[in-house]
Amino acid sequence: MGKTNLKPEDIPDDLGPWKETLLRLAGRVEDLEQQLQSLLKLKYGPKSESISPNQLRLFEGAEEAAPVEERVEEPAPSVMQTTKRSQRKPGKELPRRRIMHEPSEAELKCSCGEEKVRIGEESTERLDYVPSSVFVNEHVRGKYACKKCQGEVVIGPKPAQIIEKGFVEAGMLAYIATSKYADHIPLHRLEGIFKRQGASISRSTMCDWLIAAGKALSGLHQQMVKRVLSSRVIWTDDTPVKMQDRELEKKLRETRLWTYLGDGENPYVVFDFTKSRKRDGPANFLNGYKGYLQADAFAGYDCIFAGGEVTEVACMAHVRRKFFEALTSSKEAQHGLAIIQEMYLIEKEAKDLEVEERMAVRQLKSIPLLKEFKAWLDSERLIALPKSPIGKAVMYTLNNWQALNRFVEDGNLTIDNNRAENALRKIAVGRKNWLFLGSETGGKTASIFASIVASCNRHGIDPFAYLKDVFSQLAADSQVDLENLLPDKWQKERADLAA
Repeated sequence: MGKTNLKPEDIPDDLGPWKETLLRLAGRVEDLEQQLQSLLKLKYGPKSESISPNQLRLFEGAEEAAPVEERVEEPAPSVMQTTKRSQRKPGKELPRRRIMHEPSEAELKCSCGEEKVRIGEESTERLDYVPSSVFVNEHVRGKYACKKCQGEVVIGPKPAQIIEKGFVEAGMLAYIATSKYADHIPLHRLEGIFKRQGASISRSTMCDWLIAAGKALSGLHQQMVKRVLSSRVIWTDDTPVKMQDRELEKKLRETRLWTYLGDGENPYVVFDFTKSRKRDGPANFLNGYKGYLQADAFAGYDCIFAGGEVTEVACMAHVRRKFFEALTSSKEAQHGLAIIQEMYLIEKEAKDLEVEERMAVRQLKSIPLLKEFKAWLDSERLIALPKSPIGKAVMYTLNNWQALNRFVEDGNLTIDNNRAENALRKIAVGRKNWLFLGSETGGKTASIFASIVASCNRHGIDPFAYLKDVFSQLAADSQVDLENLLPDKWQKERADLAA
């Protein structure tokens, strides 16, 4: 907002013509105050959006209207309880190695002249660590020939490998992939780790290995994509990722990783890489999809919803964030936050219910709250300044109102899109470590491994164990049934074998 040379004598006594200007300036001042408060909170304040429910409602009887979870006071632990808790040690499920410590021969001799006999033992447990090691598997293939005619030479079978002519085993590939895409260790740090263990493996070599392994996993990734697109509901979101581009002045361009989460019958998390945030990214990925799509209010999704085959479901968490940001400049935002919090308490109550029961609870309890919310929004729209934070929050909610109401139509839907946002947090953590993608091929490789790691995490599977076994199976049989290699199917097969 530029500087004005307005003087008191320039202001007319009749402010009628200035009314619109004053309202616009008042909204601008309120907006700037909100931005200042947001920046101060970002730097010095707490990061959560939690508010005490007792502070939300503005009208009388608010304490009764806004349900608050009762806090059950727990009795102070007794001395015996404290002792047991302090003696609890980590590593309950870890393997154990017994190390015996016996008295000396002299101590085993009693003062009366007799030999002491063993009457028991005492044990203490201490955690220890053996660093991982890099070793070489030397595959020796025996060669045989006839001693008499020295013909018909035969040789042992060539061991299967995931990378043709590569000098890397499935275990090493799985470790590198898990380290980078699950533990967010960039390749230059892995290079140093291997060097401490006596192995000189350059980051460029590891990068080539990951690209080749990603190509081998592309069929499995496509199988996961196919299953996600058969879901009744898909949750989606995107996040920016830098990619190296030597043709640009700054050598980096902003690309995107999109996540798509399948429903309970298709429990996979898949990622897709695009070079921009244009709408053709999700449009191409979701081509042919029919069902619910839960996302934020990104305009790029509009073309997907326009066909009528895909139904938009909006995110109440985004609405809550808008009103929370407006709270610093408008007390009226408290009322909107109070209603939203009540709806979230209902969701918490219905979380573990069956789909039909969850929908019934929403129909009974959430719909009246939505009607109350809509009436308040309509009244607030008439008095709030359009450019003010509260005005923007109100209009954002009203503009997405129909999509925000969809979650009460189907028990499979959720009130917000937090599932997709949580899936992207792993990418955000990794982005702080490896900083940027090396190329478009690297982006596609990252999307494949991120999909597998996220899907393993969804099922509580160790991604290293999964990748090592999948690499071994793909190397041994290129025609293996990919459906059986999907994380949930793989996990069930292992459980059946263990049983």
